[in-house]
Amino acid sequence: MNKMNRFAVNALAVTMLLSLSACAGMSRNEQNTAVGAGAGAVVGSVLTGGSAVGTVGGAVVGGVIGDKVK
Repeated sequence: MNKMNRFAVNALAVTMLLSLSACAGMSRNEQNTAVGAGAGAVVGSVLTGGSAVGTVGGAVVGGVIGDKVK
């Protein structure tokens, strides 16, 4: 893994950890959406080799799926 990809993965991990602490005041639906978007971003990034389009696309798809989960 090159230096830029490693930085992107670490930055994403830190961002996800910090954002989970902000979920305390959210409704269950908002929490599911946020977690889905985070997970989707990671999966999209991994599947596309760190592409920004894949990361954003994964976040969008994951957020929509997380929103629909009850």
